[in-house]
Amino acid sequence: MTNTLKDKVTELFSHHKIGTLATIRDNKPYSRFMMFNHDDLTLYTATNEHAHKAEDIAQNPNVHILLGYDRDSNHEHYVEIEAEASVEESAELKKKFWSEELKHWIASPEDPEYLLLKLNPVTILYYAKPGKEPQELTL
Repeated sequence: MTNTLKDKVTELFSHHKIGTLATIRDNKPYSRFMMFNHDDLTLYTATNEHAHKAEDIAQNPNVHILLGYDRDSNHEHYVEIEAEASVEESAELKKKFWSEELKHWIASPEDPEYLLLKLNPVTILYYAKPGKEPQELTL
């Protein structure tokens, strides 16, 4: 069975939950580690409404994400994603993507300070291994 590029990317999303999210602040890139969930090729990540990234995205919704690569588990594949970020208002999705791991920042799915960021990919570069040329998935 041949996996399509989309299949490879969604499989990677399912196995790699922690990556970096870069925003632009004062015309400079700023990145931080985030926990990611996905629905097909759309990524979601939780934040507090008072976090700098929320301010950054309000000013400029263009973000960059790195996800994947785990040398210790032989998962050397990774993706670089250019995406457009927005705030997801759906209470159902906020509940679906909230987890106990978020309690340090967000008390519950009903926390009024909980923002769920929806990251709509524009371009995904899939690297099967470091040093290899990427395959591009344009959406």
